[in-house]
Amino acid sequence: MDIRPLPDPTALSVVRDRQRIRYAALGALALTSGLWLLWLATWLLGWPLDDLGIRPRQLGGLSGILTAPLAHASFAHLMSNTLPITLLTTLTLYSYPRATRLALPMIWLLSGLGVWLFARDSVHVGASGVANGLMMFLFLAGLLRRDRLAVVISLVVFFMYGSMLASVMPTEQHVSFEYHLAGAIAGSLAAVLFFRRDPLPPRKHYSWEDEVEEPAPDAELELPRAQQVPVLWQRQAPPQGAQIIVFRQRPPAPPQQPS
Repeated sequence: MDIRPLPDPTALSVVRDRQRIRYAALGALALTSGLWLLWLATWLLGWPLDDLGIRPRQLGGLSGILTAPLAHASFAHLMSNTLPITLLTTLTLYSYPRATRLALPMIWLLSGLGVWLFARDSVHVGASGVANGLMMFLFLAGLLRRDRLAVVISLVVFFMYGSMLASVMPTEQHVSFEYHLAGAIAGSLAAVLFFRRDPLPPRKHYSWEDEVEEPAPDAELELPRAQQVPVLWQRQAPPQGAQIIVFRQRPPAPPQQPS
Protein backbone atom coordinates (compact mmCIF):
# COMPACT_ATOMS: atom_id res chain seq x y z
CA MET A 1 0.00 0.00 0.00
CA ASP A 2 1.39 3.36 -1.07
CA ILE A 3 0.93 5.96 1.71
CA ARG A 4 1.26 9.60 0.72
CA PRO A 5 3.70 11.44 3.06
CA LEU A 6 2.59 14.82 4.38
CA PRO A 7 4.66 17.94 3.67
CA ASP A 8 6.41 19.86 6.40
CA PRO A 9 3.99 22.18 8.28
CA THR A 10 3.97 25.86 7.47
CA ALA A 11 2.51 28.83 9.35
CA LEU A 12 -0.56 28.87 7.08
CA SER A 13 -1.16 25.12 7.39
CA VAL A 14 -0.94 25.36 11.20
CA VAL A 15 -3.59 28.10 11.24
CA ARG A 16 -5.89 26.09 9.00
CA ASP A 17 -5.37 22.99 11.09
CA ARG A 18 -6.39 24.87 14.23
CA GLN A 19 -9.52 26.08 12.49
CA ARG A 20 -10.40 22.52 11.51
CA ILE A 21 -9.89 21.33 15.08
CA ARG A 22 -12.12 24.12 16.39
CA TYR A 23 -14.80 23.34 13.80
CA ALA A 24 -14.71 19.61 14.64
CA ALA A 25 -14.83 20.17 18.40
CA LEU A 26 -17.77 22.58 18.17
CA GLY A 27 -19.71 20.23 15.89
CA ALA A 28 -19.17 17.25 18.18
CA LEU A 29 -20.09 19.35 21.22
CA ALA A 30 -23.34 20.42 19.55
CA LEU A 31 -24.33 16.82 18.84
CA THR A 32 -23.44 15.64 22.34
CA SER A 33 -25.33 18.56 23.86
CA GLY A 34 -28.39 17.51 21.88
CA LEU A 35 -28.21 14.01 23.39
CA TRP A 36 -28.03 15.37 26.92
CA LEU A 37 -30.68 18.06 26.46
CA LEU A 38 -33.20 15.61 25.05
CA TRP A 39 -32.51 13.10 27.82
CA LEU A 40 -32.98 15.79 30.45
CA ALA A 41 -36.21 16.85 28.78
CA THR A 42 -37.57 13.28 28.75
CA TRP A 43 -36.53 12.81 32.39
CA LEU A 44 -37.97 16.09 33.65
CA LEU A 45 -41.12 16.16 31.51
CA GLY A 46 -41.77 12.43 31.49
CA TRP A 47 -41.86 11.95 27.72
CA PRO A 48 -42.38 8.28 26.86
CA LEU A 49 -39.75 6.65 24.69
CA ASP A 50 -42.49 5.22 22.48
CA ASP A 51 -42.97 8.69 21.01
CA LEU A 52 -39.25 9.15 20.28
CA GLY A 53 -38.03 5.69 19.33
CA ILE A 54 -38.39 3.66 16.16
CA ARG A 55 -41.31 1.24 16.05
CA PRO A 56 -40.62 -1.11 13.12
CA ARG A 57 -43.17 -1.24 10.31
CA GLN A 58 -45.56 1.17 11.98
CA LEU A 59 -46.39 4.50 10.37
CA GLY A 60 -46.26 6.22 13.75
CA GLY A 61 -42.73 4.95 14.23
CA LEU A 62 -41.30 6.64 11.13
CA SER A 63 -40.69 9.85 13.06
CA GLY A 64 -38.33 7.89 15.30
CA ILE A 65 -35.83 7.74 12.43
CA LEU A 66 -35.06 11.38 13.22
CA THR A 67 -35.40 11.32 17.01
CA ALA A 68 -34.29 7.82 18.08
CA PRO A 69 -30.51 8.54 18.06
CA LEU A 70 -31.12 11.42 20.49
CA ALA A 71 -33.22 9.36 22.92
CA HIS A 72 -31.82 6.92 25.48
CA ALA A 73 -33.48 4.40 27.75
CA SER A 74 -31.47 5.26 30.88
CA PHE A 75 -28.68 7.40 32.21
CA ALA A 76 -26.23 4.50 31.90
CA HIS A 77 -27.27 4.09 28.26
CA LEU A 78 -26.60 7.79 27.66
CA MET A 79 -23.19 7.65 29.36
CA SER A 80 -22.10 4.63 27.32
CA ASN A 81 -22.78 6.51 24.07
CA THR A 82 -21.51 9.96 25.04
CA LEU A 83 -17.76 9.36 24.74
CA PRO A 84 -17.85 7.32 21.48
CA ILE A 85 -20.16 9.81 19.77
CA THR A 86 -18.05 12.77 20.88
CA LEU A 87 -14.70 11.29 19.79
CA LEU A 88 -15.92 9.75 16.54
CA THR A 89 -17.78 12.89 15.50
CA THR A 90 -14.73 15.03 16.26
CA LEU A 91 -12.43 12.80 14.21
CA THR A 92 -14.91 12.64 11.33
CA LEU A 93 -15.39 16.40 11.15
CA TYR A 94 -11.66 17.02 11.46
CA SER A 95 -10.47 14.54 8.85
CA TYR A 96 -13.36 14.77 6.35
CA PRO A 97 -15.18 18.11 6.82
CA ARG A 98 -16.81 18.02 3.37
CA ALA A 99 -17.72 14.36 3.33
CA THR A 100 -19.24 14.54 6.82
CA ARG A 101 -21.96 16.91 5.57
CA LEU A 102 -23.28 14.03 3.48
CA ALA A 103 -22.05 11.00 5.41
CA LEU A 104 -23.51 11.88 8.82
CA PRO A 105 -27.09 12.51 7.58
CA MET A 106 -26.84 9.38 5.45
CA ILE A 107 -25.76 7.24 8.40
CA TRP A 108 -28.44 8.83 10.62
CA LEU A 109 -31.30 8.21 8.17
CA LEU A 110 -30.27 4.88 6.62
CA SER A 111 -29.57 3.23 9.97
CA GLY A 112 -32.99 4.29 11.23
CA LEU A 113 -34.68 3.19 8.02
CA GLY A 114 -33.03 -0.22 8.24
CA VAL A 115 -34.30 -0.64 11.78
CA TRP A 116 -37.82 0.40 10.75
CA LEU A 117 -37.83 -2.13 7.90
CA PHE A 118 -36.16 -5.19 9.40
CA ALA A 119 -35.85 -4.93 13.19
CA ARG A 120 -37.80 -6.79 15.85
CA ASP A 121 -41.14 -5.49 17.11
CA SER A 122 -39.94 -3.23 19.89
CA VAL A 123 -38.93 0.39 20.51
CA HIS A 124 -35.38 1.10 19.36
CA VAL A 125 -33.54 4.14 20.75
CA GLY A 126 -29.95 5.30 21.21
CA ALA A 127 -27.00 6.69 19.27
CA SER A 128 -25.16 3.38 19.06
CA GLY A 129 -26.17 2.90 15.44
CA VAL A 130 -24.73 6.29 14.49
CA ALA A 131 -21.55 5.52 16.45
CA ASN A 132 -21.10 2.22 14.58
CA GLY A 133 -21.65 4.03 11.30
CA LEU A 134 -19.04 6.69 12.06
CA MET A 135 -16.53 4.05 13.14
CA MET A 136 -16.93 2.09 9.89
CA PHE A 137 -16.85 5.29 7.85
CA LEU A 138 -13.54 6.41 9.37
CA PHE A 139 -11.99 2.95 9.11
CA LEU A 140 -12.87 2.28 5.47
CA ALA A 141 -12.33 5.85 4.25
CA GLY A 142 -8.77 5.78 5.59
CA LEU A 143 -8.00 2.52 3.79
CA LEU A 144 -9.48 3.83 0.54
CA ARG A 145 -7.73 7.22 0.58
CA ARG A 146 -4.27 5.95 1.67
CA ASP A 147 -2.88 9.29 2.79
CA ARG A 148 -0.98 9.26 6.05
CA LEU A 149 -3.51 11.19 8.18
CA ALA A 150 -6.44 9.07 7.00
CA VAL A 151 -4.58 5.80 7.60
CA VAL A 152 -3.49 6.86 11.11
CA ILE A 153 -7.04 7.86 12.06
CA SER A 154 -8.37 4.62 10.58
CA LEU A 155 -6.01 2.49 12.67
CA VAL A 156 -6.61 4.50 15.85
CA VAL A 157 -10.38 4.25 15.47
CA PHE A 158 -10.26 0.52 14.83
CA PHE A 159 -7.95 0.01 17.82
CA MET A 160 -10.26 1.97 20.14
CA TYR A 161 -13.69 0.96 18.86
CA GLY A 162 -13.16 -2.10 16.70
CA SER A 163 -15.00 -4.14 19.31
CA MET A 164 -18.20 -2.44 18.14
CA LEU A 165 -18.28 -4.96 15.32
CA ALA A 166 -19.17 -7.65 17.85
CA SER A 167 -22.35 -5.73 18.73
CA VAL A 168 -23.88 -6.37 15.29
CA MET A 169 -24.62 -9.92 16.42
CA PRO A 170 -27.65 -10.76 18.60
CA THR A 171 -25.77 -11.32 21.86
CA GLU A 172 -28.09 -9.57 24.35
CA GLN A 173 -31.87 -9.53 24.37
CA HIS A 174 -32.34 -5.88 25.28
CA VAL A 175 -29.66 -4.53 22.93
CA SER A 176 -30.73 -3.43 19.45
CA PHE A 177 -28.18 -5.26 17.36
CA GLU A 178 -30.29 -4.30 14.33
CA TYR A 179 -29.48 -0.63 14.93
CA HIS A 180 -25.77 -1.45 15.22
CA LEU A 181 -25.79 -3.55 12.05
CA ALA A 182 -27.74 -0.99 10.04
CA GLY A 183 -25.39 1.77 11.20
CA ALA A 184 -22.29 -0.23 10.24
CA ILE A 185 -23.71 -0.91 6.76
CA ALA A 186 -24.67 2.73 6.29
CA GLY A 187 -21.20 3.88 7.38
CA SER A 188 -19.50 1.47 4.99
CA LEU A 189 -21.67 2.68 2.11
CA ALA A 190 -20.96 6.32 2.99
CA ALA A 191 -17.20 5.64 3.02
CA VAL A 192 -17.31 4.13 -0.47
CA LEU A 193 -19.40 6.98 -1.86
CA PHE A 194 -17.81 10.01 -0.21
CA PHE A 195 -14.15 9.25 0.54
CA ARG A 196 -13.12 11.41 -2.44
CA ARG A 197 -15.15 14.47 -1.38
CA ASP A 198 -12.25 15.99 0.54
CA PRO A 199 -9.09 16.80 -1.43
CA LEU A 200 -5.96 14.82 -0.73
CA PRO A 201 -3.27 16.68 1.22
CA PRO A 202 -0.35 18.00 -0.85
CA ARG A 203 2.33 15.44 -1.41
CA LYS A 204 5.71 16.02 0.21
CA HIS A 205 8.41 16.81 -2.36
CA TYR A 206 11.90 15.49 -1.74
CA SER A 207 15.08 17.05 -3.13
CA TRP A 208 16.35 13.77 -4.49
CA GLU A 209 13.38 13.62 -6.86
CA ASP A 210 14.91 16.52 -8.87
CA GLU A 211 18.24 14.77 -9.37
CA VAL A 212 18.97 13.34 -12.81
CA GLU A 213 19.47 9.62 -12.73
CA GLU A 214 22.99 8.74 -13.90
CA PRO A 215 23.90 5.39 -15.41
CA ALA A 216 25.48 2.93 -13.08
CA PRO A 217 29.29 2.67 -13.32
CA ASP A 218 29.11 -1.05 -13.97
CA ALA A 219 26.61 -0.73 -16.82
CA GLU A 220 29.36 -1.25 -19.44
CA LEU A 221 30.38 -4.52 -17.82
CA GLU A 222 26.96 -6.06 -18.08
CA LEU A 223 26.52 -8.86 -20.59
CA PRO A 224 24.29 -8.10 -23.60
CA ARG A 225 20.86 -9.66 -23.81
CA ALA A 226 20.24 -12.67 -26.00
CA GLN A 227 18.38 -10.58 -28.58
CA GLN A 228 21.45 -8.32 -28.97
CA VAL A 229 23.93 -11.12 -29.77
CA PRO A 230 24.36 -11.59 -33.59
CA VAL A 231 23.75 -15.02 -34.99
CA LEU A 232 26.92 -16.29 -36.68
CA TRP A 233 25.26 -18.47 -39.29
CA GLN A 234 23.08 -15.68 -40.66
CA ARG A 235 24.92 -13.73 -43.36
CA GLN A 236 24.31 -10.02 -43.45
CA ALA A 237 24.79 -7.77 -46.44
CA PRO A 238 28.00 -5.69 -46.25
CA PRO A 239 27.57 -1.98 -45.73
CA GLN A 240 27.59 0.27 -48.79
CA GLY A 241 31.08 1.12 -50.03
CA ALA A 242 32.74 -1.75 -48.21
CA GLN A 243 35.31 -3.93 -50.01
CA ILE A 244 35.44 -7.65 -49.50
CA ILE A 245 38.76 -9.44 -50.10
CA VAL A 246 38.27 -13.00 -51.22
CA PHE A 247 41.11 -15.41 -50.39
CA ARG A 248 41.58 -18.22 -52.88
CA GLN A 249 42.00 -21.64 -51.52
CA ARG A 250 45.52 -23.15 -51.82
CA PRO A 251 45.59 -26.22 -54.13
CA PRO A 252 46.24 -29.48 -52.37
CA ALA A 253 49.82 -30.79 -52.36
CA PRO A 254 50.61 -33.82 -54.63
CA PRO A 255 50.92 -37.12 -52.90
CA GLN A 256 54.47 -38.19 -52.09
CA GLN A 257 55.80 -41.54 -53.36
CA PRO A 258 57.76 -43.71 -50.97
CA SER A 259 61.45 -44.09 -51.90
